[in-house]
Amino acid sequence: MLVKSGMSKLLALVIIGIMAIQLIKPLGWPGLKRRSDFWKLAVLAMAAISITALLGHWG
Repeated sequence: MLVKSGMSKLLALVIIGIMAIQLIKPLGWPGLKRRSDFWKLAVLAMAAISITALLGHWG
């Protein structure tokens, strides 16, 4: 249980870090060309954390 919780927290920290970088200097990845595109990363983060939580409950 501790490992699954840790993975969820690690995933959240990594995505928050990428969002911070996107706000400072756009990454230039497809769909992330402007600073204002950081919200797309937030949607991705919510989906990834939700999937991680669902898998944690089933596994």
